[in-house]
Amino acid sequence: HVGATLELIAEDDPRFERTLVNVISKSGETAETAAQFMILRGMLRDALGPAAAERIVAITDPERGTMRSICDAEGYATLPVPDGVGGRFSVLSPVGLFSAAMTGIDIDALLDGAAAMDERCRVEDPAANPAATLAWLLVTHAAAGRSNHVMMPYASGLRAMADWYRQLWAESLGKRRPDGTPVGPTPIAALGATDQHSQIQLYCDGPPDKVIGFVDVADFATDVAIPSDAPAPALSYLGGATLGRLLAAEKRATEYALTVKERPNYTITLPRQDAASIGQFLQLWMIATAYAGVLLGIDTYDQPAVETGKQATFGLMGRDGYAEWPDRIDAVLRAPAST
Repeated sequence: HVGATLELIAEDDPRFERTLVNVISKSGETAETAAQFMILRGMLRDALGPAAAERIVAITDPERGTMRSICDAEGYATLPVPDGVGGRFSVLSPVGLFSAAMTGIDIDALLDGAAAMDERCRVEDPAANPAATLAWLLVTHAAAGRSNHVMMPYASGLRAMADWYRQLWAESLGKRRPDGTPVGPTPIAALGATDQHSQIQLYCDGPPDKVIGFVDVADFATDVAIPSDAPAPALSYLGGATLGRLLAAEKRATEYALTVKERPNYTITLPRQDAASIGQFLQLWMIATAYAGVLLGIDTYDQPAVETGKQATFGLMGRDGYAEWPDRIDAVLRAPAST
């Protein structure tokens, strides 16, 4: 979406005076984030001159790092990335809360929901602890060969939750144990009912290596009525219903289709699609991820393979100190494939 965003804010210069750039980077050295920041910084400076600094808010390390140095030198307002909190666990810190607040989300309700779920997930009895139960069930399925874990919200507004879960689950749990054994389920993001039509065939009749998790909403704040004057008799059953009812029926039907094929599935139901419910959902999965890491015997919070990719990117882009990487990469990628 970068090109479309740049086109939007560059349509006429006065838009820059109403544009706020929020750059989020703990170190300031992640290549794609740094590149986009440099492009937007240049556009703002060309349009506004020294006043461009007033249109940039950075969320970064409060004391050290390249972005910290840039902010201090150029006078940007900043918020801290909390020490010891990785990006995928930072959604309820300033990293996620600032942009949420700027778009009108009730962040107090978001945090209240997270706090309520946190309290439930501190219960010592695993059967009464939703995060412990979720982690145990999914790790047990993975150990039994069902290591592809699908999250399928039945609400378009929750699509981003599946994308967030995908990073959280993959980056936290795809690791090697101390003895070198690779572990980790593969998270898959889907959206009901769109992907119901494109993927359920695979989930029902394909390899039995998946667990499907549905996310639905008990009470939609708004719904859309379907007109009762159907244009054909074959469509009359839809007349007078609502899109919410149809979506619920499609989810229930998919759940049935999976169950009769003995394909494991579960449902997380949000009371409403509001900030408090989303806060509960986020906290549930972050704690479940921590528990899953313990059950798998790995460090949930590191990401060694990601660092390798970052270093390789630095070398390919010509960063000082990484000159050996292009030859190293070529030697591997040009080698004949093993059979």
